[in-house]
Amino acid sequence: MMKTKRFTLIHTVATAGLFSAVSFWYGFMFGRETSRKELADLIKDLRRANPDSPSDPPAH
Repeated sequence: MMKTKRFTLIHTVATAGLFSAVSFWYGFMFGRETSRKELADLIKDLRRANPDSPSDPPAH
C-alpha cells in the first residue's frame, strides 16, 4: 500500500512539473510575440516622427 501512495506522489509531482514547464513556455512565447509587436509599432511611430530617416531598416 505504501508503494502505491509513493507512486501517486511521484506521479503528481511529475505532472505538476510538466504543467509548470508547459505554462512557462507558452507564457514566454506569448510575451515575446507581444513585445515584438509593441517594438515594431514603436519603430513605426518613431519613423513617422522623423521623416529624414530611411524607410527600410538597414541590412545586416
